[in-house]
Amino acid sequence: MRMRPITVDTLIASALTSVALLLGPEAARQGQRPLDMAAYVLVVLVHLPLVLRGRAPVVVCCLMHATWLVYITAGYWPVVCSFGPMLAVYTVASLRPPRLSVPCAALMSAAWIYAGAVNHTDSWPSVVAQAVVYPAVLWRFGGVARRSAELTRQLRREQDERARREVAEERGRIARELHDVVAHHMSVISVQTGLARFVFDSDRDTARTSLETIAATGNEALDELRRMLMVLRTDDDGAPAAPMPGLARLDEMAERIRSGGVPVTLTVEGTPRPLAPGVELCAYRVVQEALTNVLKHAPGASAEVRLRYEPRQVIVSVTDDGEGVIPARVRTGGGHGLIGMRERAKLYGGQISVGPRDGGGFAVRLTLPTSARAAAQGDDTTT
Repeated sequence: MRMRPITVDTLIASALTSVALLLGPEAARQGQRPLDMAAYVLVVLVHLPLVLRGRAPVVVCCLMHATWLVYITAGYWPVVCSFGPMLAVYTVASLRPPRLSVPCAALMSAAWIYAGAVNHTDSWPSVVAQAVVYPAVLWRFGGVARRSAELTRQLRREQDERARREVAEERGRIARELHDVVAHHMSVISVQTGLARFVFDSDRDTARTSLETIAATGNEALDELRRMLMVLRTDDDGAPAAPMPGLARLDEMAERIRSGGVPVTLTVEGTPRPLAPGVELCAYRVVQEALTNVLKHAPGASAEVRLRYEPRQVIVSVTDDGEGVIPARVRTGGGHGLIGMRERAKLYGGQISVGPRDGGGFAVRLTLPTSARAAAQGDDTTT
């Protein structure tokens, strides 16, 4: 159990007081004035303020030196009460800036020289050397301790700030994943629900097909959410998480959008090859978001998805011929889905362009590097 600082200071004060009291009888053997009851009272009073040295170090240092000067003036052996003032100077240097600690160190030097004068010492060089060396050493060690404490606090602040940034980035990543999963699947479910309600009495087969699509889409959404939770949750047994969707499932996505009433064509150029899971998920989510926007914002439009494999990159584009009004947040790039697209592209060193086409409709084009070196460069250029 960790003790409170005032408890530690109380124990230190008690220990130094005990040492001073045990050292008292040595005064007579050193040819100094023997300590009487008044001297022992002063010894206790000199060390007593140490209990509060952590809360008011400068006041404690001044008070201890003042009491120590009374003890010295009375003609008692100064060494007996010297340990407390030394600790007080070190404490000030370790907790306060030099503008406060230097005068406290100088005060100790002055008290030491004053003690030599009161005791009519014959070894002034030794007294002066001690008056300079002892405070200087204590001030130096206290300053090192203060800087170490400041560096520790700064490191802790930087670690806290880094942790906050990592949490914010993780929240953003989770938000993007949730948006991509929920927005896409719920859009399909919403369209199919409307269709089933419209034809429920007149075309039972179409309604049944819509309900089957709703069930399949809902199950797929749940599967993807489970995958997300498995990725976010750290398993103690180290069990591998189910793979996230990739480019091999673009056919399924296109079919799901077709069932929602949007004609979608999928064209694959080049030789398909395995890509890094993150790259595949990035391309998949961008296509998913683009098709979801067509489904929501361009009723009656048809869409085309083109996937081209090149030696060092993969290019995917989604275009539609819709003529509906594009929502303001989509036009300005302020929608959460478009922000997620750009963040994904930036994360994997890719480039993405999003905007209306000259001949009408909307276009999304994503270029992702497939080499590890290119992806690591993290090209920040997005348009």
